[in-house]
Amino acid sequence: MITSWLRSIIPRWLIVGIFLAGGMGSAWATTSPVSPATTEAGITLDTLQTQGQAEAMGDPEHSLPAGWSVIPFVLLLTMIATGPLFYEHFWHKNYPKIAVILGAIVVLYYVFALHNIHNPVHAFFEYFQFISLLTGLFIASGAIMIGIDKKSTPGLNSIILLVGAVISNLIGTTGASMLLIRPYLRLNKHRIKAYHIIFFIFIVSNIGGSLTPIGDPPLFLGFLKGVPFSWTLTHNFLPWVFTLAILVASFYVFDKRNKATKHPPADIKDKVSITGSINFIWLGIIIGAVFLDPNVVDWVPAIHYDGQKFSFLREIIMLTVAFLSFKMANKELLQKNDFSFEPIKEVAFIFIGIFGTMMPALELVGNFAKSPEGAALISHNTLYWGTGALSGVLDNAPTYLNFLAAAMASVGADINNIAHVGQFAADGYPDAALMLRAISVAAVFFGAMTYIGNGPNFMVKSIAEQLGIKMPSFFGYIIRFSIPILVPLFFLVWLVFFFFV
Repeated sequence: MITSWLRSIIPRWLIVGIFLAGGMGSAWATTSPVSPATTEAGITLDTLQTQGQAEAMGDPEHSLPAGWSVIPFVLLLTMIATGPLFYEHFWHKNYPKIAVILGAIVVLYYVFALHNIHNPVHAFFEYFQFISLLTGLFIASGAIMIGIDKKSTPGLNSIILLVGAVISNLIGTTGASMLLIRPYLRLNKHRIKAYHIIFFIFIVSNIGGSLTPIGDPPLFLGFLKGVPFSWTLTHNFLPWVFTLAILVASFYVFDKRNKATKHPPADIKDKVSITGSINFIWLGIIIGAVFLDPNVVDWVPAIHYDGQKFSFLREIIMLTVAFLSFKMANKELLQKNDFSFEPIKEVAFIFIGIFGTMMPALELVGNFAKSPEGAALISHNTLYWGTGALSGVLDNAPTYLNFLAAAMASVGADINNIAHVGQFAADGYPDAALMLRAISVAAVFFGAMTYIGNGPNFMVKSIAEQLGIKMPSFFGYIIRFSIPILVPLFFLVWLVFFFFV
């Protein structure tokens, strides 16, 4: 009886609530399906973070998961939030086991109860791609030491954050975060506060990477699906400038009020230096390898499963680069950079659990969004808040794909047809470009809402803690920073760029 109740109530409550959040003060968009132009079938693109959930949702051979199957995901999020706060010793000792066990429960449920091997196989490759990229960028950047031998001031810190936001579009939010977090922390070591790291996560690890497909994984997925490379720069630039201006100004106010309790270094030489610059070559190889997708480049070898191609060459390249860059790195430089494998280890285990347990939540939300009932609720407003709400607690790349698939389906377009995606991005369907902009902006921006909204967030937090900096708990981050700073800001972004459009 309880199981039946959960199955019928939880998904509808969760999903409808997310969609209704986008309807504040506006009428629902009612769009009649448009018959797309006759085109050849596009290539199914499966890369970086995910596509498996969206494809499995339309497979009649697989039953939808029960509502109670989201419990392991909710339990894992709860333990991530409460563990470091209430049972710190137990959590730090056992989090790898907890994450693996909860993930395994959901995977076994899919395989033996739902007879669905498709989703777990996709989740495995998505995780493999995700952790390979993060590992490569983390280790390759670990031997680059940027020395900022200047006096820490609110103005200089603001410049560093803005530079990080720009760089995020060239080497990704993960690459920029790993490159700049250590020199940023060293510069402010005599006056470091939690807000320094939080605003770094907001600006460099998330919102900064909104302008190019390289910047953040969901945008890269859109590019591989058929969204033109320059589309994000053209359509996201104004929200990017608007949001960064407010965030940097807010940071400046915080930093201006910081009364340091420690004296700054006495021997400041007022210069910037870069040591270990050869590792920029390793970073370049990793970024280049990102484009070796077998679904786009025919000659790239792939693992064929269930009629689809799965990448492995680029992941091997990334992990090989990680190994070589560490072996060839100057060990004294690594030591000076306070390099440790603990941050990437923590991310690796936590996200094993997240990728495993989030499958039912993604599938239930995506299935509802594609249904006639869900499609009736779709507008650029609901897509903004729906994509954003889930990107804060789920991986933002599969969230992006699920909501893009739903938006395209609502106007008669197919996300797996590359010509349809190009036409959708070119505003060839009613309100298409506005819907895509809402999804793109929300997926990237709202990743800053929690520590687990985007991979670099947790890694930056872990690096800071390894250096002895006291970071807010999961709930502390949300209550002290996300709700009072990001929620009003994202509401303002919605009003300016979506609601009145």
